[in-house]
Amino acid sequence: MLQAIIGIAILIMILGFLYLISRFRKFCFVQRLAGGRKWLTWVIAVLPILVIVYFGFQDLINTVIAVLHLMIFWLLCDLIGRIPKKRVKFYWQGTLAIAVTTVYLGYGWYQDHHVYETDYTVETVKELGTDSLRIVQISDSHLGATFDGEGFARHIKRIKETNPDLVVITGDFVDDDSTKEDMIISCEALGTWKPKYGIYFVFGNHDKGYFNYRDFSTEELRSELEKSGVHILEDETVQITEHLSLTGRQDRSEYGRKSAQELAKELDTSDYTILLDHQPNDYDAEEAAGFDLVLSGHTHGGQMFPIGITGVLSGVNDKTYGLEARGGTTFIVNSGISDWAIKFKTATFSEFGVIVITKK
Repeated sequence: MLQAIIGIAILIMILGFLYLISRFRKFCFVQRLAGGRKWLTWVIAVLPILVIVYFGFQDLINTVIAVLHLMIFWLLCDLIGRIPKKRVKFYWQGTLAIAVTTVYLGYGWYQDHHVYETDYTVETVKELGTDSLRIVQISDSHLGATFDGEGFARHIKRIKETNPDLVVITGDFVDDDSTKEDMIISCEALGTWKPKYGIYFVFGNHDKGYFNYRDFSTEELRSELEKSGVHILEDETVQITEHLSLTGRQDRSEYGRKSAQELAKELDTSDYTILLDHQPNDYDAEEAAGFDLVLSGHTHGGQMFPIGITGVLSGVNDKTYGLEARGGTTFIVNSGISDWAIKFKTATFSEFGVIVITKK
């Protein structure tokens, strides 16, 4: 299956390059440079493609994304250009396609690299053991993707100003490309923060690494987090107040993780129960288990249109982004303060969440 997908992707790129070459040669300046020599227009039109290929060797994924968007916008402009109207002497379709692609991906780059605060208010009839609870949710920092350890520390400095009672980190704190130095700096930044009820962490599917080529181990990550006062929850529950519990679930990628029902078995149903689960794809079981609030990340808010739509339609995720109430359970999916490999967010934006739980 994977080979078929790769094969289709390569074929699309080849056809796309041929299409773009045929479009580039339509520009007036290319025609003038070629001096009426048709073969030279093809040669000149190949030059932008060679530049694209060069960038592809530097960053394949984002180069492919840029090329695909350029192709799509150019096709649309060419289709619009076929509508009968007064003939225009210059090739405006190409100019418009390049401009639209630049603006669209420029917007996506900004939304990816600028971190917003997103606020939620959740009401409950249950006792909390406190008048209200203010939670900050941080997810999917993927250290090294859009910022390094110092960048993470700057984000933490800003997030501290929201004065939360409780901080939760819902996975993918680090990635395969993260460095030990950035990991340590980021953990130390968390260590300067002492919220009233502490900082809690659950592993995501990237935290333990896929390819094992980074310069630190999972145990070193665990050690640095704990040294900084961060509590790691792996299929376990802690009591935050007399009437408020917090459960951290192992990631879906972990073999043998407990079911939602097993995790809820020992909980007091009169307590307000919060579950941290990196991937938002077990909603039915988590609602049936009776959790009041479930916080997830993983999806990056859909990242780019139409990825988020396909994720839900295919059943990979129960939700891509935002708040949803099912029965007595409130689910919130955070888009993350960074990305993974893609440097654009056109379907969402980077964020940290501030969730206030109040009694009705």
